Amino acid sequence: MTTSRQDTIGPYETPRPPWPFTGREDELDLIRRSLRGARRGIVVTGPAGRGKTRLVTEAVRGTDCARVTGTPQSRHLPFAAFAPLLPASPTLHRALHHLSDVRTLLIDDAHLLDDASAALVHQLAVHGRVRLLVVVTDGEPVPAAVSRLWTGELLPRLPLAPLPPEETTRLLSADAGNAPEPLTANRLHRLCDGDLRLLRKLVGAVRGPAPTTGAPGPWAWRGPVPLTPAVRARTAHLLDRPRGGERDTLDRLAFAEPLPLDADDLDLTALEHLQADGLIDVDDHDRVRLAHALHGPVLRAAAGRLRARRLARPSRAHAPALDAEAAELTRRIDRADLAAVPAPVGDWLVGERLPVPAGYAALRARCARLRGRTREAAAWAREGLSATPDDASCREVLARAEGIPDADADPYDAVRLGIPGRAAGRLTGVFADHAEALARGDGPALDRVAAELQRRGFLLFAAEAYAQAVSAHREPPVARTARTRAVGLARRCQDARTPALAGLVLGELTARQRQIVTLAAAGLSNRQIAERLRLSVRTVGNHLYGAYTRLGTSGRRALVVA
Repeated sequence: MTTSRQDTIGPYETPRPPWPFTGREDELDLIRRSLRGARRGIVVTGPAGRGKTRLVTEAVRGTDCARVTGTPQSRHLPFAAFAPLLPASPTLHRALHHLSDVRTLLIDDAHLLDDASAALVHQLAVHGRVRLLVVVTDGEPVPAAVSRLWTGELLPRLPLAPLPPEETTRLLSADAGNAPEPLTANRLHRLCDGDLRLLRKLVGAVRGPAPTTGAPGPWAWRGPVPLTPAVRARTAHLLDRPRGGERDTLDRLAFAEPLPLDADDLDLTALEHLQADGLIDVDDHDRVRLAHALHGPVLRAAAGRLRARRLARPSRAHAPALDAEAAELTRRIDRADLAAVPAPVGDWLVGERLPVPAGYAALRARCARLRGRTREAAAWAREGLSATPDDASCREVLARAEGIPDADADPYDAVRLGIPGRAAGRLTGVFADHAEALARGDGPALDRVAAELQRRGFLLFAAEAYAQAVSAHREPPVARTARTRAVGLARRCQDARTPALAGLVLGELTARQRQIVTLAAAGLSNRQIAERLRLSVRTVGNHLYGAYTRLGTSGRRALVVA
C-alpha cells in the first residue's frame, strides 16, 4: 500500500507506477466492520508515511462517503476543512444539522483541523448519527476535541503497525514487476521502518531505471545510502545537530557500534542527552547502539571522506561483535525460540559490501530457513560462498534452503511430510508435541502446536501444522479457521510451497472466485470471462479484486504462480 497522493520526483529518482494495496487485510476488515450496523466509526492513527490514507480510501471504496481533509494552511479558519459540505458562515448547530443526512464521513489529517471543525467532529461522534472514519498522524499536535474521540471512548482507535517484511517485499516486487533479492528487501524494510513514502523514494534512488526488455530478475542494492531530499528530511533532527560532544558521539557510533558503555573516551553526558532524545539505545549487556537502522548509514554518508577515513575501523575490528551475534543466534536455536533475530552487525557488513565469514553466513541462513524464509536462507548461504566458495556448511544450508523436506535426513521433516511414525522418540519439546498430535489426528492439539510454533518464530512449521489440522478437524468452521491461519502464515514465509501446504491457497477463495481466477490465470480477459460465465464485466472485476486481496497478489501474472 502507499499514499494516494503522488509524491514529487526528486533528482535521484525514477518515476514508477503506483504500488498496489497489500498487507492490510485485517485492518481493512476491522475498518469496514466499524462502519456497518450500529457502530459509529473508528480512529486510525500512525506515523507519517505509514499508509493511513491509502488504507481508509480502500476501506470506503465503492461506498457513499463524504470526505474532508485538514491542511496546515487553513487550520486557523473556522470550519475551513468542511467548507465544501457546509453553507456559508455556518455555526456549530447549523453544521450539525446540515451534516445529519451524511451516512459516512472520512476526516483525513484530522490533527490539522481548525478548532471549530474539531469541535464539529467531536459533536458528530457524540450524537452518533454519522459514521466517522478519522485519520490522525502520530507525533503531531492534535486538537483536544479530536483526541477526546478515543481518550473519551467515543470511538475505538486503531494504531497502524508497520507492514511486516514480507508485505514490504510484495510492494517492492510489484514495482516494475520484479523483486529485490531478499537481503536488499530486508535492508530497505529496516531502513524505512514502516515509512512507505520514504521506501518508495529510496527505491527510486537506488534502483535505477526498470528493465524494458528481457526477463526481469532480482535486483540488489549494496553500498551507501544516498542522501536524497526525502532521506535528509527524515533524518533532519540527526544531521542538524551541531558539532560537539553529542554529534561526535553519534559519528563514532555510526562507524563502530556497538560500543561498550564503559569505554574511556565515551562522553557519558552526551550519551544521557542522546538517550533522552531517543537517538541511542543501551542493551542489557551495556552496549550502546544507534536507535534507528537508518541513522548509522546516513551519518556515515554525511561524514565526508576524510572524517570517514579517520573514524572507520578495519574490518577485523567487527569480529568480536559478530562473534557475539553468532553466539546469541546459536543460543536462540538451541532454545527453539526465533521470534526475534537481532543481528545488526551482519546486516551492516552485507549492506556495506564487506565480506561476511562463511560460518556466520551459514548460521544466518539456518535461522532464516527455520523461520520459513527460504529465499533469504539461500541468499545468506550464497553470501558466505561469495567469500569462501568451497565452504561446506554454506553449501549444505543452500541445498536444504532450496529443497523440500526430506524424511530420511531429519526426523522433524518426517512430521512435516505427514509421517510422524518415523520421528517417534527422536524429537523433544514442541516438535515432539507436533509429532504426537499428528499421529493421533488431533485437530485442536495441532492448532495448539501451531500457535506455539508461531510464537517461537517458526512460521513455516506453524503454517504446516495448521494445514495438517484442516483435515483433522471434524467441524467445518474450525477447519476453515485453521486453513485461513495456514494460508496467512504461508504468505509470511515468502510464499513457500511445501507438501503440507499444497492446495491451501485456492481453498481460501469462494467457488465463484476460484472459477474466475482459474480462467484469468489461463489468459482470458475480464470480458471473455464474463461472456463465458454469463456475468457482467463489473462482477468479474469485483470477484478478481476480492481474490487478489485474499491471495495477497496484485495481478494476473501472480495468479499463474498461485
